[in-house]
Amino acid sequence: MKVGSCGICCDTCGLYTKKICSGCEKSEKHVDFLKSINANCPVLECAVPNKVDVCSRDCRMFPCSNFKDWPLAQGWLEMFKERAIQKDN
Repeated sequence: MKVGSCGICCDTCGLYTKKICSGCEKSEKHVDFLKSINANCPVLECAVPNKVDVCSRDCRMFPCSNFKDWPLAQGWLEMFKERAIQKDN
């Protein structure tokens, strides 16, 4: 099972299920490919150069502005932020 840097399983991504994208390959080459087909992914564009595999697990900045319009529930994002802050204290 492929999982994108965003944390979403590629099997549930419209670009993947429509065979436009081969799944979240975490490489500059794949970022460039997505840009070439006008399917930019700001999450992947940030994760690749920062060597982040899965944002919610590996990035101290999660959730960032890249997730503003992402298909994650706002309530879940708020809960994540609160728990991450509690863990850091």
